[in-house]
Amino acid sequence: MAKHKILVVDDEESLCEILQFNLEVEGYEVDVAYSAEQALGMHPERYSLILLDVMMGEISGFRMAQMLKTNPETANIPVIFCTARDNEDDTVAGLNLGADDYIAKPFSVREVLARVRSVLRRTAAAQPAEDRIGFEELEMDLRRKVCTLGGEEIPLTKKEFEILALLIAHRGTIFSREEILHRIWSDEVVVLDRTIDVNITRLRRKIGPYGEYIVTRQGYGYGFKG
Repeated sequence: MAKHKILVVDDEESLCEILQFNLEVEGYEVDVAYSAEQALGMHPERYSLILLDVMMGEISGFRMAQMLKTNPETANIPVIFCTARDNEDDTVAGLNLGADDYIAKPFSVREVLARVRSVLRRTAAAQPAEDRIGFEELEMDLRRKVCTLGGEEIPLTKKEFEILALLIAHRGTIFSREEILHRIWSDEVVVLDRTIDVNITRLRRKIGPYGEYIVTRQGYGYGFKG
C-alpha cells in the first residue's frame, strides 16, 4: 500500500515542523509550504490531502482552496482548514468552498491526526476503483497522477505517466507508434517516432524490474505483458 502524501501549508514554520513530525510518525509522507504561492508551485495534484491555513500572504487559504477546487487535476483532493478564524461565518465559508473539515486553532495534535485519518478514510471509500490501475507492486493513481513501486513514488514525466497508464490499462495489446502518438501527443504539431522510443527507454529504466514487461514487437509497436 502506497503511503499517503500530505501537504501542510501554513506561514508558521514552527507549526509546520510540529505537524510534519507527528504526521510522519503516523506513517504519512509529508511536505510543507509556508505560503499558498509556494504550495501551488509544488504540484499539489500529487497529494492525498492538504492541511491549509486560512490567513496567509497575498493568496489566502480560502483563495487557494478555491483555485484547487476549480482545477480538474486537484478538484478531488481533500482539504482540511487549520485556522484561528473559527467563527461560524468562516467555518461555513470554508465548507462551502468544498473543504472536507475545519479545525480551529489552537488545536491538539491528536485532534489533527484523528481528523486526517477520518478524511482519508472517507476519501478512499468514495474513490472509484477505476481511478487506480496497476500490476503487482506497480500502482498508478490516475486522479492524483502518481505512480508507485512497492509503495515508493516513481518520478515520471507527464508523457511517461500517460504512456505507462495506456499500456497497463490495455495489458496484452500492442500499440503502434502512430496510435501512441495519437493518444498521448494528440495536441502536438510535430513529434518524431524516436520521441516515443526515448520515452519508453526511460520508462523501462524508472520502473525497475517491471521494465521488462514493456515489450517491443518489431514492426508493430509496444505493449505491456502480464
